Amino acid sequence: MNIYRTHNCNALRASDAGKQVCLSGWILSKRDHGNLLFIDLRDHYGRTQCVVNTENPHFEALSKLRVETVVKIEGKVLKRDAETINDKLPTGEIEVAIENFEVLGEAAVLPFSLTSDESDLSEEQRLTYRFLDLRRDRPHANIILRNRFIQSLRQRMWAQGFMEFQTPILTSSSPEGARDYLVPSRVHPGMFYALPQAPQQFKQLLMVSGFDKYFQIAPCFRDEDSRADRTPGEFYQLDMEMSFVEQQDIMDVMEPVVLGAIQEFAPNKDFSDEQFRHIPFEESMLIYGTDKPDLRNPLIIKDVTEIFRGSDFGIFASMVEQGAFVRAIKAPGCAVKPRSWFDKLGAWAKDEGFGGLAYISWTEEGAKGPVANKLSPERVAQIAATCDAKTGDVVFFVAGKGQKTAKFAGSVRTALGKELGLIDKNKIIFCWITDFPFFEENPDTHQIEFSHNPFSMPQGGMDALLTKNPYEIKAYQFDCVCNGIEICSGAIRNHRQDIMVKAFEMAGYGKEVVEAKFGGMLNAFKYGAPPHGGCAFGVDRLVMLLCGEEYIREVIAFPFNQKAQDLLMHAPAPVTELQLREAHIKLRKENPTA
Repeated sequence: MNIYRTHNCNALRASDAGKQVCLSGWILSKRDHGNLLFIDLRDHYGRTQCVVNTENPHFEALSKLRVETVVKIEGKVLKRDAETINDKLPTGEIEVAIENFEVLGEAAVLPFSLTSDESDLSEEQRLTYRFLDLRRDRPHANIILRNRFIQSLRQRMWAQGFMEFQTPILTSSSPEGARDYLVPSRVHPGMFYALPQAPQQFKQLLMVSGFDKYFQIAPCFRDEDSRADRTPGEFYQLDMEMSFVEQQDIMDVMEPVVLGAIQEFAPNKDFSDEQFRHIPFEESMLIYGTDKPDLRNPLIIKDVTEIFRGSDFGIFASMVEQGAFVRAIKAPGCAVKPRSWFDKLGAWAKDEGFGGLAYISWTEEGAKGPVANKLSPERVAQIAATCDAKTGDVVFFVAGKGQKTAKFAGSVRTALGKELGLIDKNKIIFCWITDFPFFEENPDTHQIEFSHNPFSMPQGGMDALLTKNPYEIKAYQFDCVCNGIEICSGAIRNHRQDIMVKAFEMAGYGKEVVEAKFGGMLNAFKYGAPPHGGCAFGVDRLVMLLCGEEYIREVIAFPFNQKAQDLLMHAPAPVTELQLREAHIKLRKENPTA
């Protein structure tokens, strides 16, 4: 191939025995068997065992090399004896007898072993030395899979006639739901660019420009707090937009793209026949307690509010009279659980801000527990019928108002599903959540605000904005969810200037604010905008699902830590006074008198 190698470290097979070869890579490990030294050489492609004996003039020098030193090895391919074949390696039938070597890059003492279990390593260690961490098998394989997966997505989009465009990284700040990353302008003192939270306005402008189908693997920047499925700072999404479409058209295009790519890289997973079921938002919140339902969990939440209305179970009856609702979640086969198991769940509920978990157990002797003792047999029977509860089952109850209570019922469903081992981790199930509310009430200010995407078209258009209760208006807005993780958000866009101005006005933004923030798009809409819509799938989250990782940083080459720091490149970091002056910035002391 060149002066460094004739083959990579995964290429040689038994049929290559007798060949003179040259390999280059990192020393993964050394094993000194007295008169024989075995070196496992690793590169991007795989590993090859190399061997040298004490008669070789290079034996002593090779034995002194540290692991992770980069070397070039020249030698002859030998077949291994049958008893020494390693079936776990593609190159396990051969080894290379070392005749000559050259050190290409000497390694210092490692800060940690690259063969150790990652659970023994701290996040700080792994991210400070990320270039070493990525040499380990699992992180390396994750990044390779990410590359191949993105390649598959691209090919599938191209096959459907989409064109790939790039949109600006430096743009204007706009209220899209998260904090912007701001970039000061040197040329325009006191003015700032913003890194795009998403290419939302630009992809809509591409449709107004007459392009019919757009996509890109788009970088997005949001100053958000870290969590397991969200990295602070930067993330990537498969972004797409289409003209002259309805909501179902977008779904029909994207389902085979995403499902096909997932199946390509997860052929052994169980893909349910019930893929991409449509679940309205209100139904999802009622029966799953979340707008991100994990459909692998068979448990369903039931509404039993009316059964408790006017009952002798005073706590719930009083709450219902004051406008509360009661949700019920069946835990099959749990009546035999010890008291400690119920106490543990009750303590967890208190930690979540609720008074505990009321429940009824159906035993051989009948319904048991404080709730059953206060309800008439007819009401208990109604609960059993509603929840399909049989002997041996337990039904837990959650009572309260608003989304907080609905979401807690969802948390109970999830906790029981995990506790009882009901979630099949080999399954992958997608669904669409549709008909999101267009507006919602801010719990702190009690003002109207956008529930989801401010660029969505309200169902019913201008007539709905003028005549309906704002909180009853639905949006042509949808999410795609896979195994309890939101992987996509999309919508039919609002392409009407008058509707956009009215919607923002209802959310507290005057026309002058809308024109200042979205003037480019509003101006474009004056000159003939087609009906259009699109969506964006989170690439990082999709790869996380494919790799079976719990944390999204495991599928990102150089992620921030949980405090939004790059420990490898030491960012964020101070800059010089000259740099600040050029950007027309003066830092303010938080406590000038301290």
